[in-house]
Amino acid sequence: MARHYRLACSGCERTYEDDGLILQCPAGHAPALLRTEYRQRGFRPAQDGQGLSRYHEWLPVTGLADNAHRGVVYRSEALSTALGLPNLWIAFNGYWPERGAMLGTGTFKEFEAYTVLGRMPKRQSILTVPSSGNTAAAFAWACSQEGVPCLLIVPETALHRLRFRAPLDPCVTVVAIGDSDYSDAMDLAASVCRTAPFQAEGGVKNVGRRDGLGTVMLTAHEEMRSLPTHYFQAVGSGTGAIAVHEAAKRLRAAGAEMTALPRLMLCQNRPFTPIHHAWEARSPSLDDASAGRFRAVAKGVHADELTNSTPPYAVRGGVYDALVESRGDVLAADSGATRAAQAMFEELEGIDIEPAAGVALACLRDAVRTGKVDRASVVLLNVTGGGRARLALRHTLVFADPKLRLARDAVRTDRDLVKKIAEVCASAVPVD
Repeated sequence: MARHYRLACSGCERTYEDDGLILQCPAGHAPALLRTEYRQRGFRPAQDGQGLSRYHEWLPVTGLADNAHRGVVYRSEALSTALGLPNLWIAFNGYWPERGAMLGTGTFKEFEAYTVLGRMPKRQSILTVPSSGNTAAAFAWACSQEGVPCLLIVPETALHRLRFRAPLDPCVTVVAIGDSDYSDAMDLAASVCRTAPFQAEGGVKNVGRRDGLGTVMLTAHEEMRSLPTHYFQAVGSGTGAIAVHEAAKRLRAAGAEMTALPRLMLCQNRPFTPIHHAWEARSPSLDDASAGRFRAVAKGVHADELTNSTPPYAVRGGVYDALVESRGDVLAADSGATRAAQAMFEELEGIDIEPAAGVALACLRDAVRTGKVDRASVVLLNVTGGGRARLALRHTLVFADPKLRLARDAVRTDRDLVKKIAEVCASAVPVD
């Protein structure tokens, strides 16, 4: 069945029909992201849709779950006054029922999880996702609700983020690696996905992930009636920043009132700042030594969910291109400033926020102080996660126990490890 969009390569501009699984252009050229080209060029939110389905014409899906919620965007009062930014808007993507924010895992990663599932064909495979925590939580919950077999590989330190309002369905398998980081999870996932029936989710390469995250800008445009001049978000990989940039380009092409694209103001947590480091040098790529240098300090940051040492920076259509096109910048905040920003937001706005969101607010606060952002600017602050404390007060949360715990050394030396993981997954969900 023909879909309502095609895939186009950012490198060679070839276009393809989507089967729901394509992750890259098959032509032989330098790495380049695929992007979606929708048949419907105008922005027409479905008036009867309340969740992500409101934007189904601009999502690469054949269907969406009824409980695929979208975020909430509102004009700040208290925080706006404190910062001296009269045109500050907040995209709150978490759990805050009083404002209508109902993301059950407290993170905007749910947008990508439900959109990826809505894009996939109905076939038996095991969707495999490495994560530093928030993405795993989102996919665990979405796959559990939808009955989609899923393997989640996470560092053991990320398990505290895997708490849910109900036990997960057995179709979800969690594997935890001790004394590890996100890079170890990615390496193991890559090894596992060389064997059937494991299917790589794809990360930034998956157009479902990016267009799902891009709904942050669609919701903002509906509320603001224009595009912001500046967009602040904390980044690890930068996938969400690429996503909102792509969404802003669609909105502008559809006649959005602001002619200039929002300036991407991307934020990282010192000392883990590979994107900031490369952008400060105006380098179009990350140097080979960068990944190892920053990986060594990954355990020293407050917002450990941002510790991706190999972000899609140099790929065509990636972070560097988005920064150049948007006339953006990359900022950094230390952990002390991040904690202070978290406390500031909770005191002034009335809800707890995640460390990554604290990084974004800390960078925004500093940008206003130093004049990087004019006080007349129209700023959209993406609170990428929040309300987990509120969620824990209202619900008894259940931890997701890993079905397999691995030592980091075993991941590198155990030749039968993929077979063992397959057996654990098969015991939960038999796959032909």
